[in-house]
Amino acid sequence: MAKVTLMCGRICSGKSTYAQKLRRENRAVLLSVDEITLALFGQNVGDRHDEYVEKLESYLFSKSLEIVETGTNAVFDIGLWTRRERDSAREFYRSHNVEYELVYIDVDDGEWRRRIEKRNRAVLAGETDAYYVDDGLAAKFAGLFEKPGPDEKDINFIEWRNCNE
Repeated sequence: MAKVTLMCGRICSGKSTYAQKLRRENRAVLLSVDEITLALFGQNVGDRHDEYVEKLESYLFSKSLEIVETGTNAVFDIGLWTRRERDSAREFYRSHNVEYELVYIDVDDGEWRRRIEKRNRAVLAGETDAYYVDDGLAAKFAGLFEKPGPDEKDINFIEWRNCNE
C-alpha cells in the first residue's frame, strides 16, 4: 500500500535533501511547495508569499491523495513547523484512510547555521534553486518553529548529519 511521507523540520535543516533521498529509495513522487514557488516566482514572490504557500499546500495535500490512490508513494516536503500544522496533516490523512509517516529532521543550532551559510553561498553562486535565508528570515522561522514533543509518538526523529548522501 502506498503512503505519504511528510517532512518536518526547520528551514535549512536538510528536509529537502532528505526528501530527495527518500524519493529515490521509495520510488516516490516528491511534492514541494518551495520547488513550485521558486519555479513560478524565483526569489521575488514578494508580499504574497504566505498566501501562495497556503494555496499550494492545500493543492499538494489533495494531489498526494491522487498519487497514493495510484499505488505510488509520495514525499511531501512541507515543513510542518507547528503542532497545529502537524495535527492537521495527521487528521487529513486519517480522514482519508491514507497511510502516512512524519519524519522530523533535527539539527543543533551550530549545524543549522552552517547549513544556512552553505545554502546561501550556493544560491549566490547560482548553484541551486532555493531561497536565500538572511538573518531576518532565519529569525522569523526560528520563532515560528515548534519542535515536536515526546507525545507526538508517530514522528520518526532523525538527526541527519550528512546532507550529501
